[in-house]
Amino acid sequence: MRYIVGYTADERGHDAICLAVALARRQDATLDLVLVTPEHSLFSGTYPPDKGFDTLLSGQMREWMDEGLALVPDDVTARGVVVRAESNAEGLIRAAEDTEASLIVIGASSRGLAARFNVGNVARGLLHAAPVPVALAPQGYRRTDPVTRLTCAVGRRAGADDVISVAVSSAERRGLPLRLVSLVALDAGGPDSGGAEDEANRRLAEAASSLAAGGRVSVETAHGSSVEDAIEALAWDEGEVLLVGSSRLAQHMRLFLGSTANKILRTLTIPMVVVPRTYATPGTTSGPGPLSTEADA
Repeated sequence: MRYIVGYTADERGHDAICLAVALARRQDATLDLVLVTPEHSLFSGTYPPDKGFDTLLSGQMREWMDEGLALVPDDVTARGVVVRAESNAEGLIRAAEDTEASLIVIGASSRGLAARFNVGNVARGLLHAAPVPVALAPQGYRRTDPVTRLTCAVGRRAGADDVISVAVSSAERRGLPLRLVSLVALDAGGPDSGGAEDEANRRLAEAASSLAAGGRVSVETAHGSSVEDAIEALAWDEGEVLLVGSSRLAQHMRLFLGSTANKILRTLTIPMVVVPRTYATPGTTSGPGPLSTEADA
C-alpha cells in the first residue's frame, strides 16, 4: 500500500509527513514524498528557463527532499518524487494515479492562524477532484505514533457513499476500534431534538448491526445548536482520525467537499479523511451500503 504525501519545505509539509507516518505505521504503507514543480510551457512563469535554471532547481529540490525524508522514521519506508504539473493538485492526483496509491496526505494551508484547518488552493483542488481519499493534517500536527481510533461520521441521506465500508476495512486492517457518530444540528426551525436524535440513533444501530461480528464498534450521537457545536460536544482521542464521505454532488469516484464537512473543519482539532463517492478500499467490493454516509446534510 502506498500513500502520496503532498510535501512542501515548510510547516505544512511537516504536518503532512507526520500524519502520513502515523497512518502508515498501522499497516506498513510506503510513502512517496511528492514535490510538484511547474511545467516548462508558454504559460509557465519560468519559461523560457535560464541555462542554469534546471541545475539550480534540481539542487534545491534535492535539498528540500533530503530535509523531508529526514523527518520520516527508520521504520517507515519513504522515497522522494518530483512531479512537473500545471498545479500542485494536478501533480498529486497524477502521482496517485500513476502509482495506484490509496491515499493523498496534505497539510492545512499555512495562512490561517485562528483555525486549525484552513483550506487553501491545493486542498480545495484535491477536495473537488481527487479519485482517492484525501487526509488533511491540522495546522501544527506533530504526532507520529500510530493512529489509536477511527471515527466515521454517519449521515442521514439515502444512497450516497461507501465511507462506512472504507471505515470498517480500515479499522480491521489496522486492528483499531471504530466509532460511528451521527451529528445532530438542532438549528432554529429544524427538527425537534427527540425526533432528530431518534432518527440518528436508528441509523447508527442499522450501521452497527451490519458490521462484522467481533469488531470493536461503538455508536454515538452528538447534538448541538449547530454542526460546530455537535463536534465540540464529542470527546476526541489524541491519536484519532475522522472519516467523512464526500457530497452527494460529487461525480462517481471523485471528491466534492459538502457543506457539513466544511463546517466540521471549522472546529475539528484532529486529522480528517474525506472519501470519494462510491470509493472502495483496494481489495474490497464497492457497492451501496445499508444507509447513507454522506457528509453533506
